[in-house]
Amino acid sequence: MIVRIMGEGQVRLDDKHVAELNTLDDELLAEMEAGDEEGFRRTLGALLDAVRRLGSPLPDDALEPSGLILPGPDAELDQVRDMLSDDGLIPG
Repeated sequence: MIVRIMGEGQVRLDDKHVAELNTLDDELLAEMEAGDEEGFRRTLGALLDAVRRLGSPLPDDALEPSGLILPGPDAELDQVRDMLSDDGLIPG
C-alpha cells in the first residue's frame, strides 16, 4: 500500500501493518469525537511516526497512486475531522 503524508511525500507500507495503524486510527477518532486536542496531537504524531517507521519512503520524484492519504503533523483537529468518514482515516 502507498501512503501519502500530506506535505511530506509517499511511503510504501506492507499491508501486514494495517491492523497496528487501525488501532491508532481508532484512538484518533475517539479523541476527535471528544474534542481532546492534546490526545489528538499525541495520537496523530504516533500514527505518522508508525507509518514512517514501518514503511519505506519513495523517492521524491515518484508519483504512485496513494491508497491512503494522512494529514501532516501540523494539521488542526477540525481539518482532520473534515477529512474523515465514519471509518476513520485508515480503511479497515
